[in-house]
Amino acid sequence: MIIAKKLSKQYGSKVALNNLDLHIKQGEIFALLGQNGAGKTTTINCFLGFIEPTNGEALITGLTVNENVLETKKSLAYIPENVMLYPNLTGVENLSFFSTLAGFSYTNNELKRFLDRVGLNPEAYERQVSSFSKGMRQKVGIAIAIAKNAKVLLLDEPTSGLDPKASNEFSIIIKELAEKGTSILMATHDIFRAKEVATRVGIMKQGELSSIVEAKKISANELEALYIQMS
Repeated sequence: MIIAKKLSKQYGSKVALNNLDLHIKQGEIFALLGQNGAGKTTTINCFLGFIEPTNGEALITGLTVNENVLETKKSLAYIPENVMLYPNLTGVENLSFFSTLAGFSYTNNELKRFLDRVGLNPEAYERQVSSFSKGMRQKVGIAIAIAKNAKVLLLDEPTSGLDPKASNEFSIIIKELAEKGTSILMATHDIFRAKEVATRVGIMKQGELSSIVEAKKISANELEALYIQMS
């Protein structure tokens, strides 16, 4: 579902990504751990088609992203650190707008069911998003992904700045999506969340994937020690 083949990106003499090979299966959550500048966001941006790789390929559902940018975007949803919504629209109105943009048409009740599914408090459905907390905006972002019927979900530091309760709620939702077949790539600094949520965890350093471990076979302390060793 999400594949990188010798994926590389270079800016002048700076190597941002170096021969990345990655294969994320349907229903898998893959967490990318790494310090700032390790190559996590560059990887996400290659899969989004925001940047063109110097060498190699990024593929979404079997299609090379840079040759099929519009087609691959139909299959994926992206949730950045700060979800960009229209502040003067309500939660329901934002969901309606973005799902319509993706070619879907839903009734008001159907839109509310999507918001209910991600755990947004019903009293917030008709409130302007400008009054929402970061965690609430993240929930609307996930509701948009569900409404788009996204097969692939790309997350860039999704729990940064969230309180523990909101982070836990977010984790529960993405695990439920994975159980229903969504493939998820999550770039994060959060070692604990990576361990708790991911199927596999990859540690990036200087544009290279230096280690991949199965989350269930390593403790949080062991993962932290490996991260420090590799960083």
